[in-house]
Amino acid sequence: MKSPIALIDYGAGNLTSVKKALAALGADFFVPEEPGALAGARGVVVPGVGHFGATRALDRAWVDAILDLVGDGKPLLGICLGMQWLFEGSEEAPEYPGLGVLSGRCRRLKVAPGAGRLKIPHVGWNSLERRLDAGIIDGVPAGAQVYFTHSYIAPVTGDTVAATEHGESFASVVQRGQIAGVQFHPEKSGQIGLRVLQNWLALAA
Repeated sequence: MKSPIALIDYGAGNLTSVKKALAALGADFFVPEEPGALAGARGVVVPGVGHFGATRALDRAWVDAILDLVGDGKPLLGICLGMQWLFEGSEEAPEYPGLGVLSGRCRRLKVAPGAGRLKIPHVGWNSLERRLDAGIIDGVPAGAQVYFTHSYIAPVTGDTVAATEHGESFASVVQRGQIAGVQFHPEKSGQIGLRVLQNWLALAA
């Protein structure tokens, strides 16, 4: 029997929709109550919405447990705020470091004056502009629409698999080896979102 996927609950958003999406894909998962429970996981999902300060709940014990799994070659997926946490930190809460497995810092999205109806937060459907070929977006067509809700963005770097434009370009999908992140909510993005989750689950197969 395969080990389950660990879905991290650190109080930053409702896990119900993520659980439903994983269940729809037939994934076996659990919500660990303490860092030691991660030892038996075959992958880790860090979801989240809201303020970067919520990541303070992921203390040194959680960080070490997650890094141990990554060091063992197990896949890691960050969703929305969880993706931003993969980076070094965010200007939204500069006193709290990110996991630091991806280079760069997150910052507030900027929309230039006179940009029409563009607003912050960026809420709604928007397209993915493919930058690299990577497993996390295998089978995802160019220009696919996915659902966003956020005010802060991750930088476009060499790990950016897809970018999205909302006043400026930002990283919407990242992947470095078995580490991946999506700024959008795959669990709310229909068949495209499920395909992205399925692609990540394949890393943990």
